[in-house]
Order: sequence, then structure tokens, then C-alpha cells
Amino acid sequence: MPKVKTNSSAKKRFKVTGTGKITHQKSFKRHILTKKSKKRKRNMRIDGVVAKSHVDFVKRLLRLK
Repeated sequence: MPKVKTNSSAKKRFKVTGTGKITHQKSFKRHILTKKSKKRKRNMRIDGVVAKSHVDFVKRLLRLK
């Protein structure tokens, strides 16, 4: 029986916290930052939490379910 592999792109993008929540980096912070406000850029530093509707799918990619 072959091993079941974790999705490589998912393991780079998502992280599981100690309480079991799945976090991700916020988007739109790579380039063209001059037109974005300081407040907006500051809020993009904080990790986002995966929405309830996507949790099952992400867990399946990470082989947690």
C-alpha cells in the first residue's frame, strides 16, 4: 500500500495552531504597496484564520482528516 502524501502547496501555505485553528498569510502584501495605507498594510501582517466553510477542505489537503 503506498503512502498517502500531504499536499505540498498546502503545507507551505497553512499552519495549524496549538488550539487546532488553521492560519494563513494575508494576500495583497507582495508589491504595489505605495498606494496602500499604513493601517491596511499593518493589518495584513497578522495571520488570517481559515473560514469555517473551507476548514474541512484544507484539513484534507494537510491530511489531518
